[in-house]
Amino acid sequence: MTITAETDLYAPVKAFLEAQGYDVKAEIRGCDLVATRNGEPPVIVELKKRFTLDLVLQGVDRLAVSDSVYLAVPQPGRKATGASPLDGDVKKLCRRLGLGLLMVDPGLAEGRQVTVLLDPIPYTPRKDKKRTHRLLGEHARRVGDPNRGGSTRVAIVTAYRQDALRIARLLRGGPLSVAALRKAGAPKDVGPMLLRNVYGWFERVGRGTYGLTPAGVQGVEAFAHALAETGKDDPISLPLPSREREGAHAEHGKGEG
Repeated sequence: MTITAETDLYAPVKAFLEAQGYDVKAEIRGCDLVATRNGEPPVIVELKKRFTLDLVLQGVDRLAVSDSVYLAVPQPGRKATGASPLDGDVKKLCRRLGLGLLMVDPGLAEGRQVTVLLDPIPYTPRKDKKRTHRLLGEHARRVGDPNRGGSTRVAIVTAYRQDALRIARLLRGGPLSVAALRKAGAPKDVGPMLLRNVYGWFERVGRGTYGLTPAGVQGVEAFAHALAETGKDDPISLPLPSREREGAHAEHGKGEG
């Protein structure tokens, strides 16, 4: 059975609650459904054809009347669009707000048409200490503020990308050894970063010596604004001592031989 109106959800939910001893009535002071039983706090159910922000806002408003508020939506079909009651994020949102969640499928046999996905119980989320640590770590390591809040479909300049850019800028003049890069002010983990080569910017040209790929040259140009965030006093902006540069080229030659 296809749900064409919110009223199609009413009968299955009403029957579901009546089977549990509730006295159910519709459209009570703006609430789609109100159920009472033996002096208990009322159960309020808001019905919608899809899970929407309007439905959530209605549920939040009803919490001022009762702690037992449910949102009821249809079983999503194969071609359904938008948020689904089965989505983990939808359940997490309802759980955090203290809202219950019902899924209705009028096409099933009577007594099986309503599934309780969540009950409205008080919820205090536990903080994820690892995520908090990563969040603060990224904030502390990132130099300046090279991104624009709300950006989508653009590469985000992370602290890791900034470190990769520092290395790439040092390699613009030619290949260098890992030791030379460290002395010139590259990040402490320059060795592992060169090996991982996440962005494809680096290439091994000799033993312990790396150069810049065409992609690396493009990366430096594309993220010039991120390099500018480092400031004038950034050690990587200082010219590499000629002695180190010459030593790196000599090592490069040995590796090729």
